[in-house]
Amino acid sequence: MKVNGKNIEQSSISAKTIAEYLSTLRINPGTVAIEWNGEILSREKWSETSLGENDKLEIIKFVGGG
Repeated sequence: MKVNGKNIEQSSISAKTIAEYLSTLRINPGTVAIEWNGEILSREKWSETSLGENDKLEIIKFVGGG
């Protein structure tokens, strides 16, 4: 699996879904957007979208400022 362009061993991830993976990384789901295999996913789908060995995941963090 690739996360933000880096190869991650699937066996090292205990999370089964995107929501679980964000939780293990201690990422507040309200502060990110997720691109999964080239598709932006709505938050409603995070808990039902399973992670697979060949998936490409981009976690895009919102940054405030002005």
